[in-house]
Amino acid sequence: MKCSQRQRIGGKLRALLRIAGKVQQNGRLVTEDDIQAARAQGATDREIHDTVLIAAAFSMYNRYVDGLATWAPSDPEAYAEMGKRMAEQGYAARFAQVVGAAKA
Repeated sequence: MKCSQRQRIGGKLRALLRIAGKVQQNGRLVTEDDIQAARAQGATDREIHDTVLIAAAFSMYNRYVDGLATWAPSDPEAYAEMGKRMAEQGYAARFAQVVGAAKA
């Protein structure tokens, strides 16, 4: 992260990101000092809770996807096309496409 970007991150967000980083590694690394530091920067218990929840969920999803050896398109344009399709047709169209292919 560039210095100018780091300077734009406020103390509360920085403290919450510190907690999220620890949760990513191992939730037991979060200490009472981390919680108190976030509170001292103005974080509410709800914000701390949500930070832990989101970091834990993303860690779980990443491990799940990695464990299934999934792949992601390497061409950034593929994401633009997928986004366009989702915006125009939603998830139901993709579900119908997958189910139709499975029945074939």
